[in-house]
Amino acid sequence: MENEEHYRKLERMYLSAPVNEFFRPTIRVGDGCAEISIQARKEFHHAAHAVHGVAYFKLIDDAAFFAANSLVGDVFVLTVSLNAYLTRPIVEGEMKATGRVVHFSKRLILAETELVDGEGKQLARGSGSFMPSKIALTPEIGYR
Repeated sequence: MENEEHYRKLERMYLSAPVNEFFRPTIRVGDGCAEISIQARKEFHHAAHAVHGVAYFKLIDDAAFFAANSLVGDVFVLTVSLNAYLTRPIVEGEMKATGRVVHFSKRLILAETELVDGEGKQLARGSGSFMPSKIALTPEIGYR
């Protein structure tokens, strides 16, 4: 399979996940990298009227995850661990996470993510470890 076809299938798989009906993200997957964006909305706010950490965490994990899975063409990868550092609050506007693989081996993939606002100011950063699972990338999980 050509890499571009794999990347597009990963994008379709991501967008078909039910949780993304709420977040309404965009995604672009490449070779060892992924970029995911959402628009911060009032529905994402905590009691102090800024975006809740759940949105930060999701973007950090998703961008790192898809950067990792871009290098694995036959199975779904699993997040083993994820560290997130929230560095700035956001109330509204674009939130864009860029993930990139920094280490790849047969059993372990490490990826880092930076999350920025629409002006390029850092909102958060994180790193995660991922491993290949036994879940095949098939149309049944949205990989089409």
